Amino acid sequence: MPINKTKYRRYSYLLNQLVDTVGEDEQHPLASLLHFVGTQIADYEQAHYAMPDATPQEVLLSLIQEHGLKQSDLPEIGSQGVVSEILRGKRQLNTRQIQALAERFAVSPSVFI
Repeated sequence: MPINKTKYRRYSYLLNQLVDTVGEDEQHPLASLLHFVGTQIADYEQAHYAMPDATPQEVLLSLIQEHGLKQSDLPEIGSQGVVSEILRGKRQLNTRQIQALAERFAVSPSVFI
């Protein structure tokens, strides 16, 4: 069942709380809830905010370029080498990195999922 705007706002808040609680622990009891909520938010955003399909790497690269940053300007992700591996698709963003990027760029974490 699709969510409405009110649920979207609630789910967005919940997603932030879950990311803080679950972190990178994929075995955490709330990890499946985190995935479910993230999927619901992504579905809502796809239906209501026409975003072109982009990989998390493409989104990150776009944000880096838009803000005039270098790979070394993202310590919340890791070293310049880690950022480079993520942008080349050799490494995936983890939940901690997604949360940090969402906060830094004031976007929904779902854009990186």
